[in-house]
Amino acid sequence: MRRGSGYARPMPDERASIDTERPSAGRIYDYVLGGRHNYAVDREFAEQQLIEAPQMRVGMVTNREFLRRAVRFAVESGIRQFVDIGSGLPTQGNVHEVADEVAPGECRVVYIDNEPIAHAHAQVLLEDTADPERHHALFGDYFDGEELWQRVVTEGGIDPDEPVCLLIVALLHFMPDDRHPERPLAHYRAQLPPGSLLALTHISLNPADDEVHDAFRTVAGQYTNRATLPLTQRSRDEIAAFAGDLEFVEPGLVWLPEWRPESTDTIDAAEANVIGGVARKPA
Repeated sequence: MRRGSGYARPMPDERASIDTERPSAGRIYDYVLGGRHNYAVDREFAEQQLIEAPQMRVGMVTNREFLRRAVRFAVESGIRQFVDIGSGLPTQGNVHEVADEVAPGECRVVYIDNEPIAHAHAQVLLEDTADPERHHALFGDYFDGEELWQRVVTEGGIDPDEPVCLLIVALLHFMPDDRHPERPLAHYRAQLPPGSLLALTHISLNPADDEVHDAFRTVAGQYTNRATLPLTQRSRDEIAAFAGDLEFVEPGLVWLPEWRPESTDTIDAAEANVIGGVARKPA
């Protein structure tokens, strides 16, 4: 890591703590999207789950497409600061790349992940492709709450008085209710200045599709037992509650392919089994 680059403080034990024996949610996601930052254990696990639930690939692909559209929407709405919590492994269409396509040289981006390999690759990516004055990677955990947000400001260079787009994408469904994921998010929402945006996605199954529910239970069990990550699906109302008093912009909280699509070549929207939206903090 370059000294004085503005990146997160060095974590000497991060690479040593990388677990290559268990599948990783971030590396599974990377593999399904066609990335290269994954191991045999991740590829084997992903292929097994895709047999049980082939729609999983659709959900992951549409999630990444939503992220790109949400970032473009935010920049076009005047946002110039982005905080991506649970950013995962670098892959095509990273937040800073999309933002800089729309507003070259203007946007600040802070990536945050608690998985050592994701953080290490994010640092490498930023050193190779980004502006160290505007783009940063922090090693931190969603549940760090107040401490994490302070680091976002002090280490990430985010101006707390200017609007921010907070990205909580494909993260909350790895957090069961007994961990109370709503509590840190309430703190993060409270830090956002008026006019800020929250981009949110979450697994949500079509209640009328029993086959999908059966497949989800099988896959969720595998994530819990082998990847040590509980997988929780929630209803639309439960997911909407994460936005608190922020107001969802049109078209609201919807199946991801329905959120401001850029093409008429869309799949059956409910097949993604992931919903999302962008909510704005009132002035």
